[in-house]
This record gives sequence, structure tokens and C-alpha cells, in this order.
Amino acid sequence: MRYNPLGRTGLFVSELCLGTMTFGGEGFFAYMGRVRQDGADALLKASVDAGVNFIDTANVYSQGLSEEITGQAIRNLGLRREDVILATKVMGPMGEGINSRGASRGHIMDQVKASLARLGTDHIDLYQIHGFDAATPIEETVRALDDLVRQGHVRYVGVSNWAAWQIARALGISERLNAAKFQSVQSYYTIAGRDLERELVPMMTSEGLGLMVWSPLAGGYLSGKYRGGDAEGRRATRAFPPVDRARGDAVLDALEPIATAHGVSVAQVAIAWLLHQPHVTSVIVGAKRQDQLDDNLAATKVVLSADELATLDTVSKLPPEYPGWMLDVQSSYRDGALKQPPRAKSPEG
Repeated sequence: MRYNPLGRTGLFVSELCLGTMTFGGEGFFAYMGRVRQDGADALLKASVDAGVNFIDTANVYSQGLSEEITGQAIRNLGLRREDVILATKVMGPMGEGINSRGASRGHIMDQVKASLARLGTDHIDLYQIHGFDAATPIEETVRALDDLVRQGHVRYVGVSNWAAWQIARALGISERLNAAKFQSVQSYYTIAGRDLERELVPMMTSEGLGLMVWSPLAGGYLSGKYRGGDAEGRRATRAFPPVDRARGDAVLDALEPIATAHGVSVAQVAIAWLLHQPHVTSVIVGAKRQDQLDDNLAATKVVLSADELATLDTVSKLPPEYPGWMLDVQSSYRDGALKQPPRAKSPEG
């Protein structure tokens, strides 16, 4: 297991992160899984034994039950709090009231207290805004998060499912206010869906943000069991995230011989491809069963060759889109200047 710094911080997180959306299985999240306490304890133990130090949950997962189970699992295993990087999220509806959702100061302040109580801890290592709230000014959200950092309830802050321009604006506001900045972005990314490479990856690279990947297997699509029609399972209940089947099947066609050559599963190669991408900080893996988790954890041992990476890049590459293709054309105007070595000064200066 390798460890990467989270954004521009001194905090190192494992390249795989245990996702807990399957914990609880209540209400909307029942289709994801119904992992109860004993099962969660076993999944967390296997993850920690493999070197995982990073756990991601959210208040909205099973209306707080996932946070409760996660916190209890940490205690049941006797893990030292300083050895666990605990991330959770806020934004989704936690009640029927009009203010029981969003990224307002009121909702954030109410929910951080509730999350701390459910998790059974005095601080959250990474507190993330779970989605963009068009009804709340970004400045209000930034100020609320900064207060939580200054109060010690939260160590670092991040964001999930925002557009690049929204994140860039928030970073500018943080700079102006001398407030805590987002250090991470949690986004959907997979070899079958590389959309974030258009705008988000360049922005994150420029601003030094870490990338946490959710749904690396495209909601199970890259397991291969849904080829030619929905089999029983998660995607049979809800085909999420959406996948272009023509592109997805072409990716599977390329993944399968590589998996066979390495003697591993297609899912492991799909996760390994993500781990080879320099802009990826950590890949979130979740599971309902021990064998699923073990398979995902083993992806850290898969080393892809340059030729294999090139093959996978070719089959999964995004189609050209403006202004990207024009930026590529016009960037060549300055390539020579950028690549020239600095010229030594003459004796005359």
C-alpha cells in the first residue's frame, strides 16, 4: 500500500480508501448493501490489515447509520484514533424541513455536531461538502467550514461533485478571506468514464488539490457481469452511474486480456489503471462481501506496463471537444520556448 499527501497538506492517506455506503442499508441506500456491525468490523479489519488508513462516509448514508457503524467498528477493533483518517460529508437531506439540507451555515453547524456524535470522535479529519448548493452563497459555506477548522472540530475540508469553476471560485474566496481552503475533490472517475479530465483534472493539478475517486468500477459495470444486458445486482436495480455501453464494452474488451495475462480480475485492472494516474490521490472501494473487498484490495499489487497503459488509454480516451482540441492546437505555439534549456549569460550580461 502506498500513501499520498492529501492536497497541499502534510497528511498522508492510503491509495485505497474504504467507502462505507454499504454500511446500514436503510432507505434509499438499501440497494447498495445491508452491511451490519459484524460485517463492517470484518471489512474494516481486512482493510486496515492491508494498509488502508483512510475511511470515507457521509451523514446521508442510511440517515446516519453508516456513520454510527463506522465509528463503532473503529472502537470495536481498538484502533488508535490518530491512526485513522476519517472523512465524512454534509449537504444531503437529513430531515423533512427546508433547512435540513444544503451547505448553509446553519445546516453545516447542526450536522457536524451530529456526525461527531454518531462517529464517537472529537474531530473529523476531512469534512466534505457533498454537492453544490445553488441556494447558498459560496462565501457562507467557506466561512462556516473555516470556523470548524479554527474550532478544532475539523482538520481539513474538501468538496464532492462540484464543477471546476465552482471550486476555483471557492478557492479564490478562501484566499481573499484567509480561510481554510478545499484540499480534496471527491469525484466520479473510471476508465469507462473519464469526463473529469476535461476541466476538473487540469484545475486540480493547477491548484494542488487531491483527487478521491468514487465508483471506480462504474457501479459494478467494470466487473464484466453486466455485459450484454443487466444481470442481477446493483446496476439491475439502479443503473448508476450512467455508462455509454458501446464505450464501456470496448473498454471491457481491452481489460479482459490484460487481466488474463496478469492472472487477476477485470476489476483489479480497472482499479490499477486509476492507481497509475498521477492525479489520483486515493480510490474509494466499497463492498458488501469480504471476497469483493479482498479482490479490490489486491489491485495495489497489479503493475501495468507502458504498453498496457497505452492500450487502455487509446480505447477509453475521451472524444475531442471544444475548447480542448483548440487549446491543444494553440499550445504548440509555445512548446519550443518551454522546452528550450535556459541560455547562459554572456560575460557582457
